Amino acid sequence: MSGELSPIDKAKFVAARRAADMVENGMRVGLGTGSTAAWLVRCLGEMVREDGLKITGVPTSIRTAELAREVGIEIVSLDEAKWLDLTIDGADEFDGELNLIKGGGGALLQEKIVASASDQMVVIADKAKEVESLGAFPLPIEVIPFGWQTTQSLVEETLISMDVLGRTVTVRMDGARPYITDEGNHILDLHLRRIGNPRQLGLVVNQIPGVVENGLFIDMCDTVVIGYGDGKVEVRDINEGTIETDRIDFVESDNLFKDLSE
Repeated sequence: MSGELSPIDKAKFVAARRAADMVENGMRVGLGTGSTAAWLVRCLGEMVREDGLKITGVPTSIRTAELAREVGIEIVSLDEAKWLDLTIDGADEFDGELNLIKGGGGALLQEKIVASASDQMVVIADKAKEVESLGAFPLPIEVIPFGWQTTQSLVEETLISMDVLGRTVTVRMDGARPYITDEGNHILDLHLRRIGNPRQLGLVVNQIPGVVENGLFIDMCDTVVIGYGDGKVEVRDINEGTIETDRIDFVESDNLFKDLSE
């Protein structure tokens, strides 16, 4: 199966495989959402089935919960778990200080809540997600449906005074209708091109009436695991100031790769 993977999928897989090795017996683990996080859930499921790993997972979306159940991971709600040892999730972008843009998969609200309730946050990503400055990827913000067009206008007005290169705001669509998150909200995507001061922008945007949360994850990520298409893995720990490299061999596994969806 591994021979069928594109270089980008190989990079996602090796990052997920390396991060899965950080999970220990008895841990309560936040399970992220998105294509890279799906690799992680598959890897952890394989460890549960074949190695007897015993963990409790807290999913950050309905689709992650469904996949976790499918591969045999015990899941509970965050309220039941109360606090987590570790959250492992993907990112749409990360910079040199391990600040992130997340939310491309539409689960930023639950992802931020779960990450905030964890001792550590580990991000898994392919090398292409690393940027010098955040903002090339559209910044998602979750907004309530009531008056969302007014909220969009307020966001556009607010961006005039922000240190950004672009100010286009679009509502995320699902076919002919606005996309609906697991919490029943909409998502506005901010096409900013470059964000000069992510911390300030996140604080200001969250003050706008109708905005629930934004996709800037500032000072939340402790470690990033970067995968490469040739099997190389780089682990950067922002707290320890360390960088480790490793290499992961591709091993075919029908249970791991079967029916994996984005």
